[in-house]
Amino acid sequence: MTDVCFGLIGYGLFGAHHARAIEDTAGARLGAIAVKSAASRERAAAAHPNATIVSDYRELLECGEIDVVDVVTPNQTHFEMASAALTAGKHLLLEKPMALSVDDCDQLLQLAEQRQRLVAVGHELRLSSLWGGVRRLIADGAIGDVRHALIELSRFPYRQGAEGWRYDAARVGNWILEEPVHFFDLARWYFTECGDPVSIYAKANSRDESRPELQDNFSCFLNFAGGEYAIVTQTLAAFGHHQTAKITGSKGAIWAHWSAPDARDSSPEFGLRYGLGDDVHTMAFDKPTGELLELADQIAAVADCVRTGAAPPCSGSDGRWSTLLCLAAEASAQQSGLVEIAQFLR
Repeated sequence: MTDVCFGLIGYGLFGAHHARAIEDTAGARLGAIAVKSAASRERAAAAHPNATIVSDYRELLECGEIDVVDVVTPNQTHFEMASAALTAGKHLLLEKPMALSVDDCDQLLQLAEQRQRLVAVGHELRLSSLWGGVRRLIADGAIGDVRHALIELSRFPYRQGAEGWRYDAARVGNWILEEPVHFFDLARWYFTECGDPVSIYAKANSRDESRPELQDNFSCFLNFAGGEYAIVTQTLAAFGHHQTAKITGSKGAIWAHWSAPDARDSSPEFGLRYGLGDDVHTMAFDKPTGELLELADQIAAVADCVRTGAAPPCSGSDGRWSTLLCLAAEASAQQSGLVEIAQFLR
């Protein structure tokens, strides 16, 4: 089996995790890393001596051996780097959000179709034994038809990111695109049988009056055509990293939870129960769950998709949807009113 060669753009905190995951994945190889910071290039070279280290991502794209470009950079750079990678004929693994506008997402999808290249978006929660376990129970009919969901995150404030990009609205887009983007993807996935969402109503505010454009507290109703709805809510003004998903159906409910000091903690507390009334079951897990474990599974899945032509766990179309829902939620929060999804689909 020929190894799938990855080129990594970005070597910050999470980029370094991507690099290790690629090197640790059977059937994958880390061919090159592009990062503009001299200090980061030194760290990358020391940690990955078999990879070519360059300062300009365009130099990485000229490397003929690269099969997949993995983009792990600040949000505002995603479209530029992803479109360049696809134009160069590379497959693409793109960290969320896919882009900062629906039009940019559409252009990436058009490029991928023209070049016949794979686009995978980094919604790694789909690969989780826990959050994926929720979807399997729904698909198996364990709680009947889905009617309602509550997906919640309570966590410590965001880190600044390289050069403070995560606290700069021009570069991050908005904070809904940071982590709620994952929960919108889960909600669409969990409500697959209900069709696409039709409207959204959101509220948000900030604990810091000096940056009202970046909201620490965010909640929304995501509505579906049949009357089903999901509530997505997050606070960044807390401590630790605590996520829950409560899915209610016509025959019962699922409660899943994950808790640790940090999303990348290797020893979280997690679990899943489901049932109705006194008839309650506990799901047993044959593997742990956590962001870095799911990242490793994502790298392996993308490598396999490149070899086989299979669809990725989260496609470019899925990534477009999660971006679209974040932007619709932002518009709703700004307008303090209901937003119809159709207006973002024109």
